[in-house]
Amino acid sequence: MANNRSNEFIPESLFRLAHPAVSPASPIVDTHTHLALTFESYRRKYPNGEYKTVYDFVQALYVPAGVQEIVDVWCEAPVRPLWREFADSALTEEKRRDLWGGMGYWFVMGVHPHQAKDYTDAIEADIIEAMAHPRCVGWGEMGLDYHYDTSPRPVQREVFIRQLRCAVRLKKPLTIHSREADADTECILKAEVPKDHKIHIHCFTNAPAFAQRLLDWFPNLYIGITGVITYGSNVDTSTTVRNMFLPSSPSPPRLRIVLETDAPYMVPNPVYNLPAFAKPEVKGQKLPLCHSGMLPWTAGFIANLLPKPQAAARSGAASGADAGGAEMWDAARVLSVARENARAMYGV
Repeated sequence: MANNRSNEFIPESLFRLAHPAVSPASPIVDTHTHLALTFESYRRKYPNGEYKTVYDFVQALYVPAGVQEIVDVWCEAPVRPLWREFADSALTEEKRRDLWGGMGYWFVMGVHPHQAKDYTDAIEADIIEAMAHPRCVGWGEMGLDYHYDTSPRPVQREVFIRQLRCAVRLKKPLTIHSREADADTECILKAEVPKDHKIHIHCFTNAPAFAQRLLDWFPNLYIGITGVITYGSNVDTSTTVRNMFLPSSPSPPRLRIVLETDAPYMVPNPVYNLPAFAKPEVKGQKLPLCHSGMLPWTAGFIANLLPKPQAAARSGAASGADAGGAEMWDAARVLSVARENARAMYGV
């Protein structure tokens, strides 16, 4: 993340992005974003900025970029009352048109493992209440984080299991956070979650073998890909995507991913290849936040990882929209397949 001083050199106009791959046939669906946090970050970094409300922000930056749907994530403890304002403002087609510029707003809610130590009966009751809202499409993010250990590991496991049992009982899709906790995450999911349940492993940076075991066990599980896949320090996420098309894989070749930003975090590196970022006054600076309109650059990076038609033919990969057959992968195709996967995962 850039510091506030760098914002002197990064005009907010650089947040207005349009990718040539985006079309009515390949719209952007961001399956994991923190919209309130993104907007609040924008207001802190640009206190005199152009966009005064979250609706101004979305209508100026998201809708023109081709964002069709977002799944907003509320995972604080205690639950922020602001969720209801956002969700209620998207209840009718008229409100979505007037306030959200026609973009679909959905949300999930849970408690992040960092705050597992703060989980209470009252917070659980608040989440269960939110689950009944028409714009709620899942429970999360929840899970385990052994990198920071902000909450004690036994507490993380206890709260993870407790949330899973609630979500399974309510038949809600699961948004899972797992960092440096592969073994425990896998063990708990397999013990607590029916095999056919819908699962989104959010912002995957774990071991490719861990991903494959989950994909093989849970037929309705999807791997969430953020801009972190574009970072040179991360090879596991790229390997995980490539492995979906290995001839030796027990599963048929299929791009079982959903696209997400985890905004305001993780600006995709390819964004910095745009001409505007080559200008002397901007060159070398980093954007201070990400937003959903940046997803096509992640999609383009993914497309370059996938089989080329001749390679797919030699390997015997199945043809079709999800396989690596005769059709060339590009950003538009990745966006389209990820869009269908988002519909299957969350119904959006």
